[in-house]
Amino acid sequence: MKQQYADIIVDITQEKLDHTFQYKIPEELSSQVKEGTAVEIPFGKGNRLIRGYVISLSGKPKLDEKKIKEIHSVRKQEIGAEENRMALAAWMREQYGGTMIQAIKTVIPVKQKQRPKEKKTVYLAIPKEEAAQRLELFQKKHQTARARILEALLEEEQIPYGVVTGKLNVTASVIRTLEEQGILKCESETVYRNPISIQEKKRARICLNAEQEAIVQDIIFHWEEKEYRTSLIHGITGSGKTEIYMELIAYAVKQGGQAIVLIPEIALTYQTVMRFYRRFGERISIMHSRLSPGERYDQFERAKDGEIDVMIGPRSALFTPFPNLKIIIIDEEHEDTYQSETVPRYHAREVAIQRANLEDAKVILGSATPSLESYYRAQKGIYRLYTLKKRAKESKLPEVQIVDLRAELKSGNRSVLSVVLREKIEETLEKKQQIMLFLNRRGYAGFLSCRSCGHVIKCPHCDVSLALHNNGKLICHYCGYEEERQKICPECGSSFLSSFRVGTQQIEEVVQREFPNAKILRMDLDTTKEKDGHAKILSAFSGHEADILIGTQMIVKGHDFPEVTLVGVLAADLSLHAGTYRAAEKTFQLLTQAAGRAGRREKPGEVIIQTYNPEHYSIVNAAHQDYESFYEQEILYRTLAGYPPVSHLMGVHASCKDKNHLDMGMTYLKKYIEQIIPKKAGITVIGPADEQISKISDIYRKVMYVKYKDQQMLLKIKERMEQYMEANEGYRTILVQFDMN
Repeated sequence: MKQQYADIIVDITQEKLDHTFQYKIPEELSSQVKEGTAVEIPFGKGNRLIRGYVISLSGKPKLDEKKIKEIHSVRKQEIGAEENRMALAAWMREQYGGTMIQAIKTVIPVKQKQRPKEKKTVYLAIPKEEAAQRLELFQKKHQTARARILEALLEEEQIPYGVVTGKLNVTASVIRTLEEQGILKCESETVYRNPISIQEKKRARICLNAEQEAIVQDIIFHWEEKEYRTSLIHGITGSGKTEIYMELIAYAVKQGGQAIVLIPEIALTYQTVMRFYRRFGERISIMHSRLSPGERYDQFERAKDGEIDVMIGPRSALFTPFPNLKIIIIDEEHEDTYQSETVPRYHAREVAIQRANLEDAKVILGSATPSLESYYRAQKGIYRLYTLKKRAKESKLPEVQIVDLRAELKSGNRSVLSVVLREKIEETLEKKQQIMLFLNRRGYAGFLSCRSCGHVIKCPHCDVSLALHNNGKLICHYCGYEEERQKICPECGSSFLSSFRVGTQQIEEVVQREFPNAKILRMDLDTTKEKDGHAKILSAFSGHEADILIGTQMIVKGHDFPEVTLVGVLAADLSLHAGTYRAAEKTFQLLTQAAGRAGRREKPGEVIIQTYNPEHYSIVNAAHQDYESFYEQEILYRTLAGYPPVSHLMGVHASCKDKNHLDMGMTYLKKYIEQIIPKKAGITVIGPADEQISKISDIYRKVMYVKYKDQQMLLKIKERMEQYMEANEGYRTILVQFDMN
């Protein structure tokens, strides 16, 4: 048997990750050594045995074979937190491609150790009588700085170092001299940076209603029976899913465990943290990309040291190094932001379930509009399904009205505000209540649609809308099909065939012109660039400092504003034609979430949905908040078209500086796949085609999809593709990434 070698890492702190050592794999251990395996290896001149982790396997030695040592043994001791993290990284590498180093850098996300923040305090080191004598002496000698500090310390037993150097204006050298003379002493203690600054007191738990209590008790019952099956809570907007999460977390904490709460994006952090802080006090923390490196490092250290029980944040919070993780909650589990866009292109839901499997933890998914994948698994019995049919505070769902923009156009109204919406805004402002205007631009790809009949130009092969490019061509981003831009609608012959070009700024100008006395806030990428941008806008709107909040999808996710009684959805069908098979699902989710922001207390709510497709099942069912009917129609479409979750779809994303080289590389890769897949297996290869954004920073981007009912077969194809690219030097300059579904 040919000698095999393992690249092993001996220190998994982030800055040492790229430094590996090669070892021989003894024949008797060859079947046990895999990527991520913990091993004992002889290290250094004395060959002391230390722990290491296998990063990659190879059949080639990197240096003289005589100098390469052998692995001593595979570690079989009780698995600890570090081994679990390595096992998780190995699983991610297998599922999503990339290198083991990239996977490890994902599960250990803090870049490097930060200098600890210290709290220094100055004390008297001599009795007060002696200090008074010294003070007299310093005053006589006109040593004013020394006199000032002694005078202050005779009044206060201890003074913060910063106060001494700041307000008292005493230099560090003076303090050091007095310390050397034994007159005073300085003591330091490490304090963790805390990104949460809330001065609110803890509140008592909220009493659950019968529906909520039944779900909590059933989950805990199965949990105590050691049944760790993932639970999906499908509850209408405002049904009180967060209260259920908090009860389950309280149960986990009582057992000595910790909890991770994932939220889709930073914009939700403010309100979520407030709610959890009221229940758990300072035992919570947050993790997101806008924290400073020091804050991020300290939160992970606090988690490791057991100083916090609950970590809240977007995707990266999933890798919090809790020693005794008991529960992972993924709120709004349907959101796209749980999908990573960088290698490894993991989905937080799948990784959370795998981490929970490794650590005997429970995963709870929650949404008013579950992803089709999750609901499909719940229907198949893979997940346990719980349903909340009523709003928690007995408030009613809002009344929803669909406005046909085709009729508005025929009546001569070309404004972004329909006649009905304009009237409703006026009424709401008179009542001193609040309004949210949502511009549905999610996944917007510049599709071409008829303003007269609502017809959208679609790909004849993939049943998704064609994207309009600057060169005037309509292109499918799945298979690459393209055609020239049409001037006349093929359905009704109208010349009103155009793409939508309005943004939040233009809408703000229109609304301000129509309602000059209204106070307006805008929430989009431009207005939330600064560190606490989201929190400031949401806090201002929550405090009724504005009457109208205008924004994109970030304003409709999970926020709870009691005074909002009107929600206007502008151009509801923009996301309906986003050039992806998920377009109807995403539209239904966004519209349902948007409608759920209105009338969340005793005041009734109204929702106006403006659309060119008033009959589309995603819009009709969203208006009725009827997920089950939407699911039945959408799953039928997915079944007929062979799209996930009924089938599996592996994306092969490639990028390169040389367009011709990229085109050639993807063409050969497609030919290779077609050679290795079994004949008549039913595996479909789609593309290659340009990505939706085909060029970023002079890097060209293409995508290819492989579709099949069995995910394991797709993973085998991925492995063969990786081997093929490894063996061909032409792929050294092409970056290839994989994602699933």
